[in-house]
Amino acid sequence: MHQELYADGIGEVTVSGTIVRIDLVSLSPNERDHANSPKPVFRQRVIMPVEAFANSVELMQKVLQGLIDAGAVKKTPVAPAEAEKHGRGINGSPNFS
Repeated sequence: MHQELYADGIGEVTVSGTIVRIDLVSLSPNERDHANSPKPVFRQRVIMPVEAFANSVELMQKVLQGLIDAGAVKKTPVAPAEAEKHGRGINGSPNFS
């Protein structure tokens, strides 16, 4: 049997030289933020070479497009003003402001 890990999302992506680190987060059952929403907490880190990361992003984009085409996901663009309000560029990552 293979070990599996559930994550609610990606907390941060860090690029250092030729290595990419992806921090997986889950919503805490007992920690809350200022709006009383569950806080995302670090669970595990995926570490891979930049080339493998680029291939992974390409694969995820194909999967996302399939979900959009099937109607399972609706794509909602983020307005530039909203992205800037959170101190991020349009792509949403603090690494690429």
